[in-house]
Amino acid sequence: DDIKLKECTNCDLVRYCSDECQENHASQNEAACKKRAAELRDELLFKQPDSSHLGDCPICCLPMPLDAAKSTMQACCSKIVCNGCSHANK
Repeated sequence: DDIKLKECTNCDLVRYCSDECQENHASQNEAACKKRAAELRDELLFKQPDSSHLGDCPICCLPMPLDAAKSTMQACCSKIVCNGCSHANK
């Protein structure tokens, strides 16, 4: 009952009772492990940041900076965009 199971460090799908057990079953878990590890990397890579109360930049869709000096109002459309998009637009 007090056995601590070790998670697979790549995929978190499988748990092993020992290093020996992990080595013996590595080939059985390999395909699923690689697939799940890729899914976890993609999830982390493409995760959108939380939005701020100021909303998102209409161009890059990232949260607007809390510091008003880091955003600019576009004269053509009166939209507020982050300075990164404003700089890239020049």
